[in-house]
Amino acid sequence: MLKINKVLPSAAYRPGEALHSSVTDSQKSFMRILKRQFWLFVILIGCAISLGLLYLYVTPPSFTATSTMVIDTRKIQVLQQQSVLGDAVVDAGIVQTELEIIKSPKISLSVINNLQLTKDPEFISSGSGPLSVVRKLIFGASKSDENNSEEQLIRRTLAAFDSRRTVSRVGTTYVMEIKFRSLDPEKSANIANAVASAYVADQLQAKYEATLRATIWLQDRIKELRSQVSASDRAVVDFKRANNIIESGNGRLMNEQQLSEVNSQLIAARAETAAAKARLERIQDVMKQDNIADGSVADGLHSEVIIRLRNQYLDYAARERMWSDRYGAGHLATVNLRTLMQEVRHNIDDEMKKIAEGAKSDYEIAVAREQSIKKSLANSVSDSLSTSQAQIQLRELESNSQAYRTVYDSFLQRYMESVQQQSFPITEARIIGAATTPTDKSQPNTLLVLAISTVAGVMVSIAGGYFREAVDRVFRTSSQIEEVLQTNCIATLPIVKVTNAPSTRIVNEGAAIVERKIVNKHPLLQYVLDEPLSRFSEGLRSLKVVMDLNGIMKSNKVIGFTSTLPDEGKSTIASNFAHLLAHAGRRTILIDADLRNPSLSRRLVPDVTAGTVEVIAGRIAFADAVWTEPSTGLFFLPTAGSSKLIHTDEILGSDAMKNFIDHLRELFDYVIVDFPPLAPVIDTRATTSFIDYYVYIVEWGRTNKDIAEQLLTEATEIHDRLLGVILNKANMSTMSRYEGYRSRYHYRKSNARYGYLD
Repeated sequence: MLKINKVLPSAAYRPGEALHSSVTDSQKSFMRILKRQFWLFVILIGCAISLGLLYLYVTPPSFTATSTMVIDTRKIQVLQQQSVLGDAVVDAGIVQTELEIIKSPKISLSVINNLQLTKDPEFISSGSGPLSVVRKLIFGASKSDENNSEEQLIRRTLAAFDSRRTVSRVGTTYVMEIKFRSLDPEKSANIANAVASAYVADQLQAKYEATLRATIWLQDRIKELRSQVSASDRAVVDFKRANNIIESGNGRLMNEQQLSEVNSQLIAARAETAAAKARLERIQDVMKQDNIADGSVADGLHSEVIIRLRNQYLDYAARERMWSDRYGAGHLATVNLRTLMQEVRHNIDDEMKKIAEGAKSDYEIAVAREQSIKKSLANSVSDSLSTSQAQIQLRELESNSQAYRTVYDSFLQRYMESVQQQSFPITEARIIGAATTPTDKSQPNTLLVLAISTVAGVMVSIAGGYFREAVDRVFRTSSQIEEVLQTNCIATLPIVKVTNAPSTRIVNEGAAIVERKIVNKHPLLQYVLDEPLSRFSEGLRSLKVVMDLNGIMKSNKVIGFTSTLPDEGKSTIASNFAHLLAHAGRRTILIDADLRNPSLSRRLVPDVTAGTVEVIAGRIAFADAVWTEPSTGLFFLPTAGSSKLIHTDEILGSDAMKNFIDHLRELFDYVIVDFPPLAPVIDTRATTSFIDYYVYIVEWGRTNKDIAEQLLTEATEIHDRLLGVILNKANMSTMSRYEGYRSRYHYRKSNARYGYLD
């Protein structure tokens, strides 16, 4: 059978080309979806733009005025002294704090009361936006709008005021913008300026109140500190007199110098102990080693005796190896050398033990000296603590006295500054730009609303288009068939519409084959004869070419037609294909093997009483059951639909059926078999023993991908023998939106040169 052509990977992978191919494929995929879902895109985008226009129509215009303030970080020349409340550094956190103060209810209520906004309909009404208008039209005016308490009126006015006021920082500067939006441009400017003035006045009042509170608190605190400074000074003088403390020029005692010297001796003793311990451990490690030939052993011990004995041992060892190789290991001279080597080794061990004993003695002496110095240091520390306790207490008293005096001087200076600053009502914030009456509306922004509505419409339409594509689980293109079913799509057949009604049936009841003629003309079943130049006929011709060119086959071919579900057009295609072959001069027989639903038999020979089942069972001869079509010479074996058969799969899969088909191979060039669909019954799966190839019929826009894929996955024996798939009943005008080449190919006027009639 024909296989799907796969694109082979190139010899060298090129990331740039792969990325370009991926982007190109994505663009093509999006353009195909846009083409298929064009009207959905148009409708959704139109609805979004209409909503934007409706919003612009029902929303009244509003105007925004802007007042500008700055937090001045430069100090006022008149006030060079430090602030009573501290010299705060203006940073981003402080600026953000000031922004929140401007937004506070205190400032808002101050402006509301000064301008009497509780009597302004713009602030006390339930709203003037589009949602409020719609709510009023639906529910009518609320009674709460007419009867409100004073508290509710202020709360509603405050909420409306806060929703219209915006305070922001200009970049990373200390400049703040106060914006207010109102339906009246002059009112917006007045309120913006009122907010700035209220903030400055609040800052002045807050600074005055804070300075006043600080001055009063400083007076009380200075009195307490004055008495504490006097008491601490008297305590220092009394303590020196009681303990006879007289400090030297450098302020240190004698025992401090002695303690420093003993500490230095202890450090030197610890170093000496560590060196002796390291030498002892090195000697012990060397004694544990068994390799006398290692030069690092003697070098590490720094012993001339061991070095001489080691050289003597190495000389004996070299001679022993030489004599052993020359005279043998048992020779007397060799044995004597090994004896000498053993004696040298014993001498080395004895010398190492002496060195180890000396190192151990040195280590013990160093440890004893270190312990002695530690005891001396402990005694010195004890003496120092006892003798310097009085000095420690004295320093503590002096420190307390100095601390009290420093705090007292600082508070006294702050008090003098606070008295001076009460007469200078100046703040760091000042207005640098008063709000002016705006001339252009700020909301709604026509271009922004239309842009947002357009973008939203595009996004919703794209989402809707992709959603429709995702839920569209039916076959609509040949590429979908090849991707899902992993087989070739042989042809795409259009919807066939016939206007001529079937002719009246006239049956010749003769016994001979030539006398049992089909004269019941059904236009749909022989459309290929009535319209030989149609796209439908051309598609069936492509099926014949695929069948004939599909490898080296025997001349007699048995082709089975099946589908997923009933009414997908398999019987119509099987009949027309058989008529096409017969009209081309091929000896062809068409068999209706749909034993439970013989639709072909009902259309061609409605009242037949014997057919496929009776021939296979041997109840009648083949010649008594077959019919012929006079104009083409097509033979047709019907199926009688009067009996209710149960085990139809046993009949089609029987040896009698196989033998019967083999007999037909000898009589006909082509045997076309119309099988039942795969989903309702399993009859078709029982026929693989005598069918050469199957043709699978898929209805455009109706056959479910998942069902078809599952059926062919389960019926592997049928999938392996698939000649290909035919996409039937395609709406060619709609299909042009799924496969672009359809519109360029099927709808060109030049196609008429090849005789296409539709």
